[in-house]
Amino acid sequence: MMQVRILVPDDAAAFQALRLQGLLECPSAFASSHEEEVATPIATVAQRLAAQPDRATFGAFDGEALVGVLGLQREAMRKLAHKATLWGMYVAPRARRDGVGARLVGAALAHASRPMGVRQVTLGVNAANPAALALYRRLGFEAFGLEPGFLQVEGELHDEVHMLRVLTA
Repeated sequence: MMQVRILVPDDAAAFQALRLQGLLECPSAFASSHEEEVATPIATVAQRLAAQPDRATFGAFDGEALVGVLGLQREAMRKLAHKATLWGMYVAPRARRDGVGARLVGAALAHASRPMGVRQVTLGVNAANPAALALYRRLGFEAFGLEPGFLQVEGELHDEVHMLRVLTA
């Protein structure tokens, strides 16, 4: 049975392993790289997963196995605090097409609405990823811009679609 919940410091090793897998498998889906994150100590990852009022990292578990992750970060500045950003979505290949991505986004949007109280959530997605674009559109996100050459991976430029979902009050 699939369970989605906010990750805690005790999930750091599983989170780091899945994140590194995603960075290797899909380098054009993330601004960070495997080389930048592979040496991050588990203690640092655990600190990042500690409860904070303006951020959360969600995990999808198939039994005991972490199979998907997604981060949510509220803007820090007062005039921007009505917004949050989704980041770092990754679902392990064995769990794809089972609704894991939709469940992760649903949990993050619910958390963004309450307890965070934000009014809108943004995200960026590689323009060459039709499955991710379709998922986000299905979940109510609308594109509001395209940034050409957002990422450069091994000399190749990748465009990013910026998307927004307004949350109901």
